[in-house]
Amino acid sequence: MNATQCRMARAGLRWGVRDLARYAGVAASTVQRIERDEDVRVSRYHTVKATLERAGIEFTDGEAPGVRLWCA
Repeated sequence: MNATQCRMARAGLRWGVRDLARYAGVAASTVQRIERDEDVRVSRYHTVKATLERAGIEFTDGEAPGVRLWCA
């Protein structure tokens, strides 16, 4: 997951930065740092990514990395 994919995933879920932070159990500043492509603890990065994946996001890494939202 890169910074753009994180923002795209949030937009697809209609979540704000604070929403994602709350669901992931991290500080909003952690989400902001991920979305600015700044250093964060690896464990927190993985927590945020896993939270988005549990919500139905699939990260794609083809020619143009993106996201796909899977609805149940």
